[in-house]
This record gives sequence, structure tokens and C-alpha cells, in this order.
Amino acid sequence: MGSLRKRNVAKIESPYVHQQEKKVQAGVNKRRGLVRRLTLYAVCAAILSVLAVSALISQAAALEEKEQKKEHLQQKLAELKRHEDLLNEEIVKLNDDEYIAKLARRDYFLSDKGEIIFNLPKKKEDSD
Repeated sequence: MGSLRKRNVAKIESPYVHQQEKKVQAGVNKRRGLVRRLTLYAVCAAILSVLAVSALISQAAALEEKEQKKEHLQQKLAELKRHEDLLNEEIVKLNDDEYIAKLARRDYFLSDKGEIIFNLPKKKEDSD
């Protein structure tokens, strides 16, 4: 109950008291400045962290996209190599005169001496 009463205490007016009050006020100001600086540093660190994380995420997405493209291009390269092998085999076959004669007979209906070519109509399937 004693703390609820108003206390009438006179303040001492002396240079020492003023000096101590200035020290206390300077400490409060120093602490306030420290808190402000730390807050500013924390905000800057948070902004830099967000920027770094977003850069890492975008780089990871770009890397994955490029890996998918690389895989697609490797498949296409394998397909083209198979096609090249087939074409090289075809080149070797085309150097053979018997193969060329066989192709000419088959594709252009050319005949050899003593051969007769018959064109047979293709069978039509009835859809009835």
C-alpha cells in the first residue's frame, strides 16, 4: 500500500546529478542506436538471404531445364547415328551391281533379258 501513495521527493539539483542523468540518457541513446543498427543489419541480411535463395532456385530450375534438353538432344543424336549407320550400309550396298539391278527391277519395273513383268492389282478389302 505504501507504493500506491504518492511520494513527494525533491530532486537534488547538483552538477553531479545532472552529469549522472546525462550518462543515463547517453546510455539509453546508445542502446537505442545499437538496436536500430542491429535491426538495419538484420533487415539487410534478410534481403540478401532472400535474393540469394531466389537466385539459387532460378539457377536450379535453369539447370534442370538444360539437363532435360541435353537428354533430348542425346536421344536425337543416338537416333541420327543409327540413321547414319543405315545410310552407310546403303552406300555399301549401292556399290554392288546386283543390288542396284534388284532395286531397279523392284522399284522401276525394269526387266532382265528373258524376264516378263506382271503387274498384279492390289487386293482391296471389302468394308461391307
